[in-house]
Amino acid sequence: MTDPRETGAGALIIVPTYNELENLPRVIAAIQQTAPEADILIVDDASPDGTGALADEFSQTNERIHVLHRAVKNGLGDAYLEAFAWGLARPYEVLVEMDADGSHPASALPALIHAVREVQPYRLAIGSRWVRGGSVVNWPWNRKALSRGGNIYARVMLGLPVKDATAGFRAFTANALRGIHLDDVKSHGYCFQIDMTRRMRDAGFAEVEVPIEFREREFGESKMDGSIVREAMGNVTVWGFKRLFRRP
Repeated sequence: MTDPRETGAGALIIVPTYNELENLPRVIAAIQQTAPEADILIVDDASPDGTGALADEFSQTNERIHVLHRAVKNGLGDAYLEAFAWGLARPYEVLVEMDADGSHPASALPALIHAVREVQPYRLAIGSRWVRGGSVVNWPWNRKALSRGGNIYARVMLGLPVKDATAGFRAFTANALRGIHLDDVKSHGYCFQIDMTRRMRDAGFAEVEVPIEFREREFGESKMDGSIVREAMGNVTVWGFKRLFRRP
């Protein structure tokens, strides 16, 4: 018999959306198949394509699906911080970040949840593309180079023993999130993931990387742009120099 804790009981799967009308039903179905005991929180940034309205329809017919509407699209980091606040105000044990575009395999949810719930002292489990057993499907060479290069830079500048600090598929224990200063997080784009990784480590919470197969989206458009890359590079550089000159 499957351990009910491995199917997502006590877990909240957070799915930020912006114009994901085609992908949302697929992602919800995949989560429900692999983590049927988990709740889902859809965080919609006023999608003009009707994603938020569709999310409301799902929530009206399934008590495990919740929707958080945001009036302004002001970054992935802000969306997750609002979602964390929502989840931490409720009795969830594990909070999971997961993209809505189908790139993150729902089949890995039980492994991520299990890693932070059962294995000590891990409080952060990262669905990693760049560890042994991980892979990327249908990405052009320049996206692979950008991701690998960005992760190497973050690892060197911040001293992070993590191969995929930019990964957006990850699970946190609720207690660990309560143990860091979320009010101080100002990162907006994908830099948010690096920021959370370093903050968890600085707070003494160890991480583990779980290999996943990452697939490029089939529908919709990527949210990656130059400003996101610049924010990440700039912040990592500042954090790195602060670390270098930090007094013991």
